[in-house]
Amino acid sequence: MRVLVSGASGLIGTELCAQLRAAGHTVARLVRRDPRGADEFRWNPATLSMDESALAGVDAVINLSGASIARLPWTKAYRREILDSRVQATRTLTDAMGRQATPPAVLLNASAVGIYGDRPNEVLTENSPAGTDFLAKVTSAWEAEAGRAPQSTRVVTLRTGLVIARGGALKPLLPIVKLGLGGPLGHGTQHWPWISLHDEAAAFVHLLTSTLSGPVNLVGPTPATANDVIRAVSAGLHRPFLVPVPEFVLTLALQDAARALLLADQQIVPDRLQKDGFVFTHKTAAEAVTWMLSHP
Repeated sequence: MRVLVSGASGLIGTELCAQLRAAGHTVARLVRRDPRGADEFRWNPATLSMDESALAGVDAVINLSGASIARLPWTKAYRREILDSRVQATRTLTDAMGRQATPPAVLLNASAVGIYGDRPNEVLTENSPAGTDFLAKVTSAWEAEAGRAPQSTRVVTLRTGLVIARGGALKPLLPIVKLGLGGPLGHGTQHWPWISLHDEAAAFVHLLTSTLSGPVNLVGPTPATANDVIRAVSAGLHRPFLVPVPEFVLTLALQDAARALLLADQQIVPDRLQKDGFVFTHKTAAEAVTWMLSHP
């Protein structure tokens, strides 16, 4: 297949493009700078514009674009950027796809488990209702934009959890653990919906040729708590797991971001992905951490 990817240079995009090419697909990339090769095409989501020749002969579009939610603090201006970057990128693509005589057959649009909000004592599937906090509202708007794709296009919204990799959300945690300061965040028993970077990209590749449409949870098959993840990182780095950070300290320092990113309890299962036959390479958070630490 010929696949057009936005956000190709990011953490997930880099791994995904490598796996797509390894699977025999041809990859074209959307870039905000001047193109440097025949496989790159200019776009500017802020102005809802793109070089629509990028869509010529394309079988599938993968949209990974969006401002990082791991960048802190969430000021009022940055909250607007988190929302606008996702909505504008998705609208730019769906509008352009709608203008094609033959639109791409598939749109795989990034989404996030943030759509569920903080849901203690629940097991969450793709059928669970959305939450009401900031990230839930952002993600709902994001998925709604993907739904504006042409009727002939199969649209999948991939609700990604915590990607276990050296970059991304775990990046600021690693130096803290290396200093021997790893420990529970809040009570530490809140479920973190994790997935390894390898399986995250592999799930995109799988869904490219699947028949699934609609929301799909991209989370590992074995539930894990915040303590499980941080303890695994501490063990992998041969450091102690001792120093707790009280919930009030996290909330005071990070406000809503602490509640949404670190303290939310989300026991999410990859129901549709597993029923579709996807096989995880890393079945536990500990396995994912071991893989991460062996890949510099």
